[in-house]
Amino acid sequence: MLRRSLGAATNLALLVLVAVALLPFVFMLVTGVQQSETVSLAFDPERLRLDNFVRLFTDYGFGRALITSIVVVVLACVANLVVSSLAAFAFAKKPFPGSEVLFWLYLATMMVPVQVTIIPLFTIVRDLGLLNTQIALILPIINAFGVFLIRQFMSSVPDELLEAARIDGARDMRVFVSIILPLIRPVLIALTVFTFVTTWNDFLWPLVVISDESMQTVTLAAARLQGQFVTEYGLVMAGATVSFLVPFLVYVLLQRQFVRGVASVGLKG
Repeated sequence: MLRRSLGAATNLALLVLVAVALLPFVFMLVTGVQQSETVSLAFDPERLRLDNFVRLFTDYGFGRALITSIVVVVLACVANLVVSSLAAFAFAKKPFPGSEVLFWLYLATMMVPVQVTIIPLFTIVRDLGLLNTQIALILPIINAFGVFLIRQFMSSVPDELLEAARIDGARDMRVFVSIILPLIRPVLIALTVFTFVTTWNDFLWPLVVISDESMQTVTLAAARLQGQFVTEYGLVMAGATVSFLVPFLVYVLLQRQFVRGVASVGLKG
């Protein structure tokens, strides 16, 4: 009887926590379908409108911003996966003199705050003539985190398996593509989710390198919905809802593989 009571209390507490966690999203959706210049949890059926979502795409260029963000995050995910997996393969399975020291120095860059590197990165991008381009948005996404994540997982792959492939005549690239990549699929999916969410939600770096409205990302488009004198909170929340839906759907589709990949890295690292 006591065990049942404890179980029921635990379930009730979890339901309360879930409700509290969902409250901001409910507030966002409720406000987004209303014409509202004030922030309130009250729902007035008379103010119910879907015009906010229509105006996002007809008056504020949200469709173009969505396409730009989708292209940028897809290219960023591909670039990060390719570079990080190849670098991790070199560090984990192709050691060279000084590789361990170089790896830890590379990891040390993760401790440098992003705000510290904004000016040097901007100067490099400007001198290369990449301002207001998708390349400028993609390049800073490739960092030490992806290399570290994949290397930890890749270290658990038996060296004997790779040696057997080499004895059969397989070269390093064949070993990497045919043996390593299928075995590290969970961590690749985990890194894809991390990269997707980070790139999609990034605001500071696009704000610095993008001044052309035709190249603005979803975060910039959502930020520009706030008026200088009067803010239409219904419109702002509609933009926030659209911005939230894409990464949410990606996570829902990949959540099992994401959890498996993160858990595997934690166990094997």
